[in-house]
Amino acid sequence: MKQNNNLRIILAVAFSFLFIVIYGYFQKPSQENIPLPAEQIQKAQDTSKQSLSQSQNSISTSTSAQENDGFDANNIIAGVITKDTEITIDSLGRISQIYLKDKKFTAPKQEGFFDHIKRLFGFASKPQEIISKLPLLGKDALKPLEIRFSDVEINNQAFSTSYQPSTKYLNIENSPQTITLTQTLKGILIKKIITFYPNLKYDVKIELNHKNLSYFVTNGSRPVADADGYAFHGVLLENAEGKIEKVEDKKADSFQEFAGAKFIASVDRYYTSLFFTQSPKGFDAIIDAQEGTKDPLPFIKYSGDAEFEGYIGPKNYQELKQIYPILTDVVEYGIITFFARPVFLLLQFLHHYIGNWGWAIILLTLIVRIILYPLSYKGMVSMQKLKDIAPKMKEIQEKYKGDPQKIQAQMMQLYKKHGANPLGGCLPLILQIPVFFAIYRVLYNAVELKSAGWILWIHDLSVMDPYFVLPILMGISMYLHQVLTPNTIADPTQAKIFKLLPVVFTLFLITFPAGLVLYWTVNNIFSIIQQLLINRMLDRKKALEIEEHKHQHHQ
Repeated sequence: MKQNNNLRIILAVAFSFLFIVIYGYFQKPSQENIPLPAEQIQKAQDTSKQSLSQSQNSISTSTSAQENDGFDANNIIAGVITKDTEITIDSLGRISQIYLKDKKFTAPKQEGFFDHIKRLFGFASKPQEIISKLPLLGKDALKPLEIRFSDVEINNQAFSTSYQPSTKYLNIENSPQTITLTQTLKGILIKKIITFYPNLKYDVKIELNHKNLSYFVTNGSRPVADADGYAFHGVLLENAEGKIEKVEDKKADSFQEFAGAKFIASVDRYYTSLFFTQSPKGFDAIIDAQEGTKDPLPFIKYSGDAEFEGYIGPKNYQELKQIYPILTDVVEYGIITFFARPVFLLLQFLHHYIGNWGWAIILLTLIVRIILYPLSYKGMVSMQKLKDIAPKMKEIQEKYKGDPQKIQAQMMQLYKKHGANPLGGCLPLILQIPVFFAIYRVLYNAVELKSAGWILWIHDLSVMDPYFVLPILMGISMYLHQVLTPNTIADPTQAKIFKLLPVVFTLFLITFPAGLVLYWTVNNIFSIIQQLLINRMLDRKKALEIEEHKHQHHQ
């Protein structure tokens, strides 16, 4: 029936949130760091194969040196220090590890009510300690700046010969510094000239005395510092046409080449390791499939000398924009990126002037309410009209019981006569779904919001409220708004279901990021204020109509 459409739409919204929760749970990537095969480069099966086939064989197979973190490890040949990071370079001329030291990234997860209860009864260990530095790269994963050669014999030599550094220590807290890594093979001299910058950008020049020698350089597997949730994990690149190509972990099933790529990036939720070029020609990027895991293996292909740029660290939008504007495409929000990015930019603009992400979210909510006010007003007026004609609707249902077509026709005439829209009350709610989901994706994926506090007990808006205060307030505010909103549901069973929706939504949102629940709670409060004002306006209008009707009757 038409009068049930509002309930159906609201239930559909509730189930959409349930879908988000369930989807997020099952899409969580494994937190295990799957190591690459530890064997040496395999022998070529057929030396007469074409060059591309040989190249694919060289990429797909791997050599992995036994690694130990820290400057004093046997295979660490150099270290790079910035204000907030440490970088180690191993004997194969690779960035073997990068550590973030900023407390934004090293602070432990905020504990909640149940954590304290568990500790009180001896079911939990001591509180998490603040770590001094956060490693970004998997211990046995593919490392940035690793070179693989198309020629199998040269490749074997390269993986058994150590690079020699021009210096063992760089301090780049104030200015960029350069290190030269030299590898001498049989008749082949390889130089990696790397300039590191304080903002985690680095320039790379590769020089070979054999100008026609073909090889591949990798930006490494994705960082593993944050494996929670269902954010995109894998490799993405911008091709020659400016389109973003993505290959997700465990879904790489073929060898792909992209001529003229602008950048290639391995990403997790908050961090990235990438190569890029500002040359109009771009570079030739390759994404191969790792045997067994089907994880994507990213490379760029060169012959002879090469020159490109790199970055490894947090996916901070403004910092990436300052390095090279197109790198902001690395900040990815899923299928709703086209809408989530403007939401983030508006939120960031507000934060720039307010200085607190929580208050910025509240102001963003107010802006959204103002934009949607005309539709909200029409929807609320429509709901009031439906409430006024509810008795007549019930009469029609009883009069034409057993004839759905007749009931529908009579209902449509009734709606038309009184200017009521059975869907008008739900339209503002429907329009808020993309805003809600966009803010959810922003709060979940934007590294800027990591460890960002609001007030009192909310120390991190990107994770759930540890004491469930905001979800409970959200449920209460939703219930109050429901009480104030005209109700057109006549069926007792449907009315009970409708009244349970605040409880359902509270349970849905209880584990969502605190920033998102803050948005929804404040949105409810603004809705309550708006509903009170509109109710008062409608009451005055109805009173005037009654007075006018009485006046006409007396005349």
